[in-house]
Amino acid sequence: MEPVAGDVFKALADPSRRHLLDRLNARNGQSLLELCVGLDMTRQAVSKHLAILEAANLVTAVRRGRERLHYLNPVPINEIAERWINQYDHTRVRVLSDLKHALEETPMEKPEFVYTTYIKTTPERLWHALTEPEFTGRWWQTTFQTDWKVGSPMVWDNNGIIIANPEQVVLEANPYSKLSYTWHSFVPELLERMKVTDEVSAKLAGEKRSRVTFDLEQIGEQVKLTVIHDNFESGSIAATMVRNGWPKVLSSLKSFLETGEPLS
Repeated sequence: MEPVAGDVFKALADPSRRHLLDRLNARNGQSLLELCVGLDMTRQAVSKHLAILEAANLVTAVRRGRERLHYLNPVPINEIAERWINQYDHTRVRVLSDLKHALEETPMEKPEFVYTTYIKTTPERLWHALTEPEFTGRWWQTTFQTDWKVGSPMVWDNNGIIIANPEQVVLEANPYSKLSYTWHSFVPELLERMKVTDEVSAKLAGEKRSRVTFDLEQIGEQVKLTVIHDNFESGSIAATMVRNGWPKVLSSLKSFLETGEPLS
């Protein structure tokens, strides 16, 4: 079941849970054992708090080998902000706004990002929204030229800027369940539009290519979409750019599939 706003606020009301979010914000992808270090709480209590945060979709857990790693998920905060923050006086929501900023902006030591959102749709419709140009162009202003076969190249059209590179390839494509591909190159036209300095552009050019993976899981009348963006180097500039972008992109995707209109 999709968490509602009340679940998010209830989860944030407890100072111990806020502290756990702060720790994940400082260093994402921690195990239960790591999160327990230095806390005046039992392992059972920490596990209980994490379960509440997961139920509110503020934390996403991903299994890596024998470990279950926990990632802060800023998507619910972004969705609340997109839907309501502009409808009220700014001073009344300064705490929420500050939290949203903290969740999205603070750099992390381990630049591997996991985002989860629940969308009232079907795996088929979500798959088409992720792959077909007539849909991706509407909610993402991006289209892909590819046959979606493993190893096939991908040409990105990012709002009129064509990005082609032989290293942009499809890594995995299991219709309606999993999609993975390498990230686009940072071509000069794109960096110019983003107003990136020459120094930053040079650093981006030297970074290894990242990858993004979409996992689709049907839960009742909804689809749980988990996005994992990883393979960054420590201190990666691209990682910071990605972290700021995905919550907004996924909010637009959710709005498009549930209402027919993407976020402005």
